[in-house]
Amino acid sequence: MPEDKTYKFAVIAGDGIGPDVVREGLKVLQAAAEVTGFKYTTKEFPHGSEHFLSTGELFPDTIIDELKTFDAVYLGAIGDPRVEPGLVEHAIISSIRFKLDLYVNLRPIKAYADNLVPLKNKRAADIDFIVVRENTEDLYTNLGGIFKKGTEDEVAMAQMIFTRKGVERAIRYAFELARQRDQKKKLTLVDKANAIRAMDIWTRTFEEVAEQYPDIQTDHAYVDACCMWMIKDPEAFDVIVCNNIFGDIITDLGAMLQGGMGMAASGNIHPGRVSMFEPIHGSAPKYKGQDKANPIAAISAAAMMLDHVGENKAAGIIEGAIRHLLETGKIPDISASGGLSTTETGDMIAETIKEMQA
Repeated sequence: MPEDKTYKFAVIAGDGIGPDVVREGLKVLQAAAEVTGFKYTTKEFPHGSEHFLSTGELFPDTIIDELKTFDAVYLGAIGDPRVEPGLVEHAIISSIRFKLDLYVNLRPIKAYADNLVPLKNKRAADIDFIVVRENTEDLYTNLGGIFKKGTEDEVAMAQMIFTRKGVERAIRYAFELARQRDQKKKLTLVDKANAIRAMDIWTRTFEEVAEQYPDIQTDHAYVDACCMWMIKDPEAFDVIVCNNIFGDIITDLGAMLQGGMGMAASGNIHPGRVSMFEPIHGSAPKYKGQDKANPIAAISAAAMMLDHVGENKAAGIIEGAIRHLLETGKIPDISASGGLSTTETGDMIAETIKEMQA
């Protein structure tokens, strides 16, 4: 990083527990900056369901244009029961993903302590893999619609769309990631090409790209078998690559393997460009403002953001602090119904970063 570099981070705290967990993520970000010396500024954007309800504004393209001038976007959560389901989520999250062409959804699935693992006879060391989910195609393009809605003749259609470009760039990203990891250097393709024949584009593209990566061990699993093996033998996985809808499903399963949704962070990435980082949990409106939400996923998302912009040391320090506190039991309960408060958890991680680097 040039000595005079100052990163620009856009912050969209959003709805429900979003502001609570983002507050703690920014607290930990500041602690990491203090001990490693990187500089940054933030700009908060008010957009979310509350903003929509009070102003009628969703997420204009002028905001998308402004986001392009930042190094990264830090998102809390979007969703409010007072608003039509999917309206604000699509306007903000989908707009950012599609209009910034964030074609990789990156989901580390890593357990930090044995007591977090819900599987019989499995330990934290067995849960350490990562999912590359294609992020801009598939059913999420919303090509289709509903005809004769509300009648006995109603028809609903949604088209599963794959392009060679979209499939190949996700697969190629996954191969490069497998090459970088100090693990098994193994990449597993997950699809359902035996039943959904259009998914043969994934199978063929994977085989063709694999020829350029002879150092990477390759494997294949249909999505139903993948879910089974994630429970039975999670240690067999290193990197998984898959389409958008299957990635959405298996990463939620993965979140439970690592201790729950409050532990799971994600990156919406276009390499070399502004990208977005967020916890994968929802807005949990019933916990809004109660200081009960687990902020670890949001804090881990901040670490992923730092890793993306090249502050790898700072990212590692945050991850190390989280691991230490969970392994030692100093963070004893990661549920929203007990244990430390949101603020206490953030304070503890921030203080641990400073103490470990003193």
